[in-house]
Amino acid sequence: MKSSYYLMFVILLMCGVCSFGAPKPAVVQRGGTWTVDIKYEDPQQIEFRVEGSREVQRFWYLIVTLTNNTDRDVDFYAKSELVTDTFEVLGSGRMTPSIVFKRIKLRHQSKYPFLELLEESGHRLLQGADHTKDIVIIWPDFDAKAKGIRLYVTGLSNETAVIEHPVKKDADGNALKVFLRKTLELSYKVSGDAAFRYDAKLMFEGQRWVMR
Repeated sequence: MKSSYYLMFVILLMCGVCSFGAPKPAVVQRGGTWTVDIKYEDPQQIEFRVEGSREVQRFWYLIVTLTNNTDRDVDFYAKSELVTDTFEVLGSGRMTPSIVFKRIKLRHQSKYPFLELLEESGHRLLQGADHTKDIVIIWPDFDAKAKGIRLYVTGLSNETAVIEHPVKKDADGNALKVFLRKTLELSYKVSGDAAFRYDAKLMFEGQRWVMR
């Protein structure tokens, strides 16, 4: 048990150092650097009852609309994480039954008839509004004790930066290089009683771009 707490402490320390030393995204993008336009809905939750069981699984999802208003078609290799203030980190798409996406798509079919799952949305964003994509990002339920979460979406820009790792060294004793990508960060406050999870809501607190 002590070793687990120690490991968590080391990880948090490293994350703190990396965040402190990380550069910020450029205010004015350099030539050749692009960022796609994004709009998003408020996150929602959905329940899924396991067939033949009374067990209920809960998921959270975010619908985003991406438009490539740059001067070219761009590569699209996105990933997303949900991070709680209790230090839980959840990758999108993890342990998500296909029926969950189908039910989300059915729920929003009038507004988003061509809704795609992030993990199945392809690896190119074509230029122009005619090629706008509506994408849903899904996470399993997070720690009910959390009072705040942050959603991170990477892959919306090709802007990168390199910093030195605060701890790890290479064979010559030099700090290893850490590659960071421009990432959208959305912050939310969690409202509601943990005992009534179905009634929990996420209250928007802010958006910013970070290097992560």
